[in-house]
Amino acid sequence: MRLPWVRCRSRPARSSRQQGALCGAARERSPGAGPGSGGAAMGDGTGSERRVRIVVEYCEPCGFGPTYQELASAVREEYPDIEIESRLGGTGAFEIEINGTLVFSKLENGGFPYEKDLIEAIRRARNGEPLEKITNSRPPCCIL
Repeated sequence: MRLPWVRCRSRPARSSRQQGALCGAARERSPGAGPGSGGAAMGDGTGSERRVRIVVEYCEPCGFGPTYQELASAVREEYPDIEIESRLGGTGAFEIEINGTLVFSKLENGGFPYEKDLIEAIRRARNGEPLEKITNSRPPCCIL
């Protein structure tokens, strides 16, 4: 399930009327996502965590769909409010962007990222720390 970004938690609207409309629309789509609900809204209430958007571009004909699903499941388990989008990519691709910054490329590294490295990159992004490219990769499974 993809959770909507609740704009008023991360960035105030220009007026209280706009803010209420945005929060109300988000609550209708995802119960518990509004401010003060204690639900799936991002942050710990202090406003110190930032919105994180992940885009994973992968090669479907290469059979990378299950790898994407496994990685997305691990990320959602750790961060249930994270926004993850998948896109079909070119041959051999498994590219991961966090907030528009490429943090992992299978085309460059030759393998898939370790879950712990991606979780760490997400933590850094949520805390406003600079992102670093993930250079560790596990080899793709090959049966000869």
